[in-house]
Amino acid sequence: MKILIIGGNGTLGKIVRDHYKAKHEVLIAGRNSGDVQIDLADNASIQQGLEKAHEKTGKLDAIICIAGEAKWAPFAELTEDDYYIGLRSKLMGQVNLVRIGQNFLNPEGSITLTTGILADDPVIKTASAAMVNGAIHSFVQAAALEIKDFRLNVVCPGLVEDSVEKYRDYFPGHHPIPMQKMLRGFIRCVEGHQHGEIVKIYE
Repeated sequence: MKILIIGGNGTLGKIVRDHYKAKHEVLIAGRNSGDVQIDLADNASIQQGLEKAHEKTGKLDAIICIAGEAKWAPFAELTEDDYYIGLRSKLMGQVNLVRIGQNFLNPEGSITLTTGILADDPVIKTASAAMVNGAIHSFVQAAALEIKDFRLNVVCPGLVEDSVEKYRDYFPGHHPIPMQKMLRGFIRCVEGHQHGEIVKIYE
């Protein structure tokens, strides 16, 4: 397969990247690095990055997005502009990736997005991030009802093992998700037949 992984050098992305690089042609996209550059908050950047990927590989069999940011801060301190960080990047960035990316896919290809447990089990300082994750879930389920030429899914992991040190204080009592278990969620979406599914990996 020819696969584009946006965020393929991040905590989750590098596990997915290394798995698929073993047997497939993989391009990595990042905001400032990678084989091509894609800033999810910028439609022109998404379009240009996908065009450059197409120049390198031709049409893609899978696009995997493991990127996008949202502001973490106490609710009382969040400004309207703070909310727009997540709306422009993680939410509309992934929506626009689907909208534009469908034109760069082979028939029966797939697009896999990424959210997280905050959609169902929010913690403090995540009013913006939780809102964005939940919106992506609703988008995937609704858009999939009309999409016939490719598959669209979202992987929604809990606190993964490699992020425990950074986020431990936010997730007391949460069971860390092994990285290989998280990886299997992406494998299901890319290689399986799921369409319009939220693949939750919480335990």
